[in-house]
Amino acid sequence: MKRSASAQWKGNLEDGQGTLTTDSGVLTSMPYSFGTRFKDEKGTNPEELIGAAHAGCFSMALSMILGEEDFTAERIDTKAAVQLDEVDGGFAITKVHLHCRAAVPGASAEQFEEAAEAAKANCPVSKLLTAEISMDAALEG
Repeated sequence: MKRSASAQWKGNLEDGQGTLTTDSGVLTSMPYSFGTRFKDEKGTNPEELIGAAHAGCFSMALSMILGEEDFTAERIDTKAAVQLDEVDGGFAITKVHLHCRAAVPGASAEQFEEAAEAAKANCPVSKLLTAEISMDAALEG
């Protein structure tokens, strides 16, 4: 199974503009720039997309692990905060923090925490990233 996306960039780093496109068509020539990546301008950027990928991957992995223990989540809400820092004269994604809240009938806090830790360690996006990955996960009513 392969999934693809492409990027096009025109111009220099600070004044140039780029677009991101996915083969699925979900993103089609979605603009991004220095301002959307390194400043607070509205728009997407690679780190935001990595965060979406990580949150989605983690949530699906958690659902699978809970299912293996005969639990079905009513809801899993995950946010991935991706941190981009200047390191050794360049930039690197240094940390990702997963914030997860879920409703899982019948699961104890301990069972949920064990499943969440397993999902954090084993989802394919977590395995890809070399950044420090932290998490706070909790069951909600």
